[in-house]
Amino acid sequence: MNAQFLPLLLLAVLAGLLILNNRRQKRAIADAQQLQKSLVNGDRVVTTSGLHATVVGSADDTTLDLEIAPGVRTTWLRAAIREKVTTADVASEPLATPVDGSTRADNS
Repeated sequence: MNAQFLPLLLLAVLAGLLILNNRRQKRAIADAQQLQKSLVNGDRVVTTSGLHATVVGSADDTTLDLEIAPGVRTTWLRAAIREKVTTADVASEPLATPVDGSTRADNS
């Protein structure tokens, strides 16, 4: 291979990688928007900050009301929803354990 074509080849590879990365980002954005539009009351969701909640209402196209505990409602931007939790995901979640790793319920 001739040395004069090496810079052109490297430039073409770099341009190809940039195009692929741009397409991947656009697809991820489109998937997130589709998820946010598909949310309905009763859906279990996880926010971008890791909060698990249930969708209980929607005031407008940009916000959702989430129930984070029985009787505790908070309002979130739809963009803050990272994923919808399916029943299979809920069944596979481990039971909560104390932060210190102990398995005993009492401190004696």
